[in-house]
Amino acid sequence: MIWKICFFLSLLILCIAIIWAVRLSRKADGRNSLTPFQMIFAGFFASVFAGQIPIIYQQVGRESVLKMLLLDAVQTIQVFTANVGTEIIPEYITKEVTEIGGVYSVYMSILFVAAPLLTFGFVISLFRSALMRFLFRFYYFGDLYVFSVLSEKSLTLARDVKKNHPRAVIVFTQTGGAEEETPELYAEAKRMHALLFANDVVSSDFAGHSAKAKLTLILIGDDSDTNLVQALKVIAAYQNRPNTEVFVFSSGTEGELLLAGAMKGSVKVRRVDEDRSLVYRYLYDRGEEIYAAALKQTDGIKAIHAVVAGLGKYGTEMVKALSWYCQMDGYTVTIDAFDADPLAEEKFAARCPELMSEEYNGVVIPGESRYTIRIHSGVDVNTRTFADKITRMRDITFVFVCLGSDAVNLAQSANLRMLCERAGCKPLIRTVLYSTEVKDALQGITNYRGQAYDIEAIGDFETCYSEEVLMGGEMEALALKRHLKYGDEDSFWQYEYNYRSSMASAIHEKARIFCGIPGAGKEVLTQQERDAVEPVEHRRWNAYMRSEGYIYSGSPDRSSRNDLAKMHHDLVKFDLLTEEEKRKDSGTFRES
Repeated sequence: MIWKICFFLSLLILCIAIIWAVRLSRKADGRNSLTPFQMIFAGFFASVFAGQIPIIYQQVGRESVLKMLLLDAVQTIQVFTANVGTEIIPEYITKEVTEIGGVYSVYMSILFVAAPLLTFGFVISLFRSALMRFLFRFYYFGDLYVFSVLSEKSLTLARDVKKNHPRAVIVFTQTGGAEEETPELYAEAKRMHALLFANDVVSSDFAGHSAKAKLTLILIGDDSDTNLVQALKVIAAYQNRPNTEVFVFSSGTEGELLLAGAMKGSVKVRRVDEDRSLVYRYLYDRGEEIYAAALKQTDGIKAIHAVVAGLGKYGTEMVKALSWYCQMDGYTVTIDAFDADPLAEEKFAARCPELMSEEYNGVVIPGESRYTIRIHSGVDVNTRTFADKITRMRDITFVFVCLGSDAVNLAQSANLRMLCERAGCKPLIRTVLYSTEVKDALQGITNYRGQAYDIEAIGDFETCYSEEVLMGGEMEALALKRHLKYGDEDSFWQYEYNYRSSMASAIHEKARIFCGIPGAGKEVLTQQERDAVEPVEHRRWNAYMRSEGYIYSGSPDRSSRNDLAKMHHDLVKFDLLTEEEKRKDSGTFRES
């Protein structure tokens, strides 16, 4: 009986250890004290220990349980150091266990062979860890860029950082098993001379690095919740360290709330919303082409007609951004967004109630935002309904496709080019493609008749995961400059409300310069220039605030403002503002 009990106990322990190790590998957030490899090692040790109990029992009998356990522990250690051979197994199998003897022998033989290999791997991992620590101390005075995971995204960003800062020290954490699981990424990281730490970013201690050197912690895992948990831990760990920045890749309101409430001390914290970042970067770098493609009407007004295919994260951000980005004298904007979700309009309106209200959407009010947004819910882009709707729109000037994978986005971009050709219009078509190779291959693509598709891609890794895009750059510097007219630098970094509002202002300022708005880009304005700038800026600000979910507070009294309720007293037409508030618009920025 003891043979059967110990056999099944050993097998159960091994299965639990393997399952647990798989779970650890899929979700490592700094809350786990064991790595997957350590769990496997512990599981094998316990399995060998349990499996050997009948053998030890045959040797010592019942004379001493303590002696049996101690002898089992010693022999288990010998198994892991290859000092015990598999020949001991059949020696002690008696006639009583002939029914499981063969299975038991095979099972224990596998454990006996695997154990020394695990020991070898464990020793190698310890040696590698010690080597990494030694190299880390060697770079004591170097600026440190620490990435929470080794992935295609983090590697792309690390390459750009290394190109811009050749003397920077790149560190990837949580790389245990990466050599086997992602050998190409592992090899590329080694070619960069990056330090590869097996522990996660929370368990790895960088506090001993030179305080004069810059420490940048980049939490860039695919799991947004894990990034947030790690962020809160590293902020607490390094809050008293100078020259420290933390970049947290996270989308959603919960990230904004948790990071705003964290005690940051000396640490500068930035949440990176990849969806918003992609849209904002496109508008800042190339948004003027949307204005350039606008169609001039008989009354001299130029019409922008945008079609957004897909109301996922990118599509939603684009619709919201276009509502304020296209607020400009001499232009009108219509946005048609399509999504297969039958509740797409309801969901969008819930997020931006006043933006979609009948009081403002599609209504022309002097001194107010002017736009028309139509959400086509329950319309699949692969249906005849979609095709019919597009071919009836004969004035489309801009198309944004964001439906999912590269293959789907590319196929639907080509389909939309065909439908627009049938409608007699030739809009700009921009689509989200993640692969840089696919993006490059798309350049100048034509059909068999030599007709150009004129489809351009945005969102590829090489473009989006760069230091300029994600960690600062010209756009952020301009946003900070605007914010400093009304607040201090600490409030710019601490509150995302300030950061996002400033970024939107910087983006629109560049568009105003392109469109020739008098006074755009100037520090000191004449009265005539103020009269031109102020109404445009207020229209933009109104649309921006509504796209963020704000509504009018119901009173022009400043005390009626409630940011928890997203209610603002200045969400009114331009003429109802006080002279003080109008002057803020002259500064080309509005925040409080």
